[in-house]
Amino acid sequence: MFKLSLYSVPEGQPKYMEEPRTQLEESISQLRHHCEPYTSWCQETYSQTKPKMQSLVQWGLDGYEYLQNAPPGFFPRLGVIGFAGLVGLVFTRGSKIKKLVYPPVFMGLAASIYYPQQAITFVQVSGEKLYDWGLRGYIVVEDLWKENFQKVQGLGACGLHLHD
Repeated sequence: MFKLSLYSVPEGQPKYMEEPRTQLEESISQLRHHCEPYTSWCQETYSQTKPKMQSLVQWGLDGYEYLQNAPPGFFPRLGVIGFAGLVGLVFTRGSKIKKLVYPPVFMGLAASIYYPQQAITFVQVSGEKLYDWGLRGYIVVEDLWKENFQKVQGLGACGLHLHD
């Protein structure tokens, strides 16, 4: 009977030996090494984008469910509001700014006929935001004016001091 000792290693060569890498295996290893930064970037982007896309899909499903169970009179109102946008698009001949402004304004006017309370709330909030933006713009322009034009005010047309 052959006994194995717990404290000694049996002599002889192990039966498993790792074979040397082939040229194909070496090429695949190099390719994986070069692609690793790109794959990690893709994984990071996917992990950041996935929750946003899931919320977008949920938003779409909620919208679909709402349209399936729309309140009475919703689709005719939607048609009138959409038609108002098309009318606004017709009146925009020539100017690109008009194409950006007229359709939403016409649609907003049509929507305010059907939803006056929401329109009042929207106008109040929008007015406050426009006032804030205008105030910020005024402050920026005032600072630029002080920095650039008050320095020039003390100089003559040729760059000479007037008070010499």
